[in-house]
Amino acid sequence: MPYDAHGESRREGSNVSKQIPMVDYLVLGDSPHLVANECTDCGAKFFDRRNACASCGGTSFKKTDIATEGEIRSFTIVTAFMPGADNYVPVVVDLGGTSVRGQLINTPAEAANIALGQKVRLTTYSIGADTAGTEAINYGFEPVN
Repeated sequence: MPYDAHGESRREGSNVSKQIPMVDYLVLGDSPHLVANECTDCGAKFFDRRNACASCGGTSFKKTDIATEGEIRSFTIVTAFMPGADNYVPVVVDLGGTSVRGQLINTPAEAANIALGQKVRLTTYSIGADTAGTEAINYGFEPVN
């Protein structure tokens, strides 16, 4: 049975035929997660391809899964400047010692709903589909209740 970006089953007749991740380091499937390139010399993690480690200069890397739950370390509320657009919240999240940038979703973009140290988890969401039915999936973070 097909599922949407939040694990919900899709309705019959959906025109989505394929899902693709918005970034190369997002792994979709039953347990969406991020994968980093980890320096085998010093353990520094990077989401982009590297020829050399920016921390130690090492040239050997291995793929490593990143934790899916963590804490907000930094955030800002961006006020929409165009009519009809919504405010949004860029965040920096510590996922088991790895800092990840993303967007806080599934919660109102109001200071009363967001705090430093707040527990969040990785989630995925659709950012649209093309006419062939290929759906682009991005990641964000949502509060853990």
